Amino acid sequence: MDQEGFVQVAQLAELPAGARKHVIVDEQPVLVLNVDGELYAIDDVCTHDDGPLGDGPLCGYEIECPRHGARFDIRTGAVTRMPAVEPIRVHEVRVHDGKVYVRLRED
Repeated sequence: MDQEGFVQVAQLAELPAGARKHVIVDEQPVLVLNVDGELYAIDDVCTHDDGPLGDGPLCGYEIECPRHGARFDIRTGAVTRMPAVEPIRVHEVRVHDGKVYVRLRED
């Protein structure tokens, strides 16, 4: 399935509900999350200070930057709490034959 720009990043079994996985896709740090059985992929970089988001707490569909408390909606990338003002990129996720694939969104 490595077509249309999708890259295999995990086995579905590695991402049960509540899990997260740090991956690199085309040299970009990406965080893949399973929230209530739905998979999401976001840039693993806070737009406020370029630090990683992956270790931050997840509150519903919002991930909080562990350094300064900025929050982002993992479904849309929108900023939900300052100090960040720029959204993060969200990426397309597909599951095929028990494998998880991500395609980076270009913006």
